[in-house]
Amino acid sequence: MRNIQLTAHIERDHETGLYIGMVPSIPGAHTQARSLDELQANLKEVVELCFEEMTKEEIEALPEFVGLQSFSIAV
Repeated sequence: MRNIQLTAHIERDHETGLYIGMVPSIPGAHTQARSLDELQANLKEVVELCFEEMTKEEIEALPEFVGLQSFSIAV
């Protein structure tokens, strides 16, 4: 068994105060939690569940994370 490095996108909902995490490369891999530690545990669990439904070929074909870019737009 090999380890796969994944990257999650994390936001904080201002209304609820919950952290929302999603792994963009895996459809259905999203969850929420009250703390970042809890969110990480939840993300690992949901990704494991997603992997159970994916074929070996689908898992091996996941895109490679390259980086992030931040930018601003005047509104």
